Amino acid sequence: MNKGYVWLVGAGPGDAGLITVKGLHCIQSADVIVYDRLVNPELIALRSDHCEIINVGKEHDYHPIPQEEINQILLRHAQAGKQVVRLKGGDPYVFGRGGEEAEVLAQHGIKFEIVPGISSSIGGLSYAGIPVTHRNHASSFHVVTGHTSQGNEQQNWKILAQLEGTLIILMGMTRLMDICQQLILYGKSPTTPAAVIMYASHSKQKSVTGTLETLAAKVEEKELHAPALIVVGDVVNLAETLSFSPTYLTLGELFPTLENSAEEAIS
Repeated sequence: MNKGYVWLVGAGPGDAGLITVKGLHCIQSADVIVYDRLVNPELIALRSDHCEIINVGKEHDYHPIPQEEINQILLRHAQAGKQVVRLKGGDPYVFGRGGEEAEVLAQHGIKFEIVPGISSSIGGLSYAGIPVTHRNHASSFHVVTGHTSQGNEQQNWKILAQLEGTLIILMGMTRLMDICQQLILYGKSPTTPAAVIMYASHSKQKSVTGTLETLAAKVEEKELHAPALIVVGDVVNLAETLSFSPTYLTLGELFPTLENSAEEAIS
């Protein structure tokens, strides 16, 4: 039997309309979709009638399906000759472990393709009125994770605190106060603008702006929680001026010829 094929597809930061045209084509062509917790259900609803769906979603400190098992799921279905979509929030290669999955597929001779998606670190911030760069405020941006593969190992906040431009921290909400304190300790001004965006680009998005000194308290007061982005830098000051009300169109409205209704969201 011929081996199947795997597409590692970025679903974007939350708004289903931000899926790429190629990503949408892959979803509709798939025999199996292996998807993460933060993928918009509207995308899953556009699968074909014969497509099997497998939820492998993870939460902080709760991984019901370990990464090694996810790898085996992809291998098993591809080796059975199926067309497999590994659907990930944001972009597969931006802290999405897509590189690890692609390595496993390559090691076993499985043909695969990467379909990039809009990273929450860029698209998510824009929905909150925060551009990652701006000629008058930031000529660079840096994206880091709030934790590393070693669990308790920390980022080098001493180096990060010295960087100019915009600092974007993914998966850092459980350590928000410590992150702010570390950046201040190593040289960032306590009055440096900072923000948290929860459910970025989603219809239930919420955000809080403040400074490194005040942000953690404001987030606690507003009861924001993961999944959320942390952003530090002068561009945060543009949030009020550049904020907008997104037009959330269903994929059925964007692509009227779609066979399946985008309203048939999975539970």
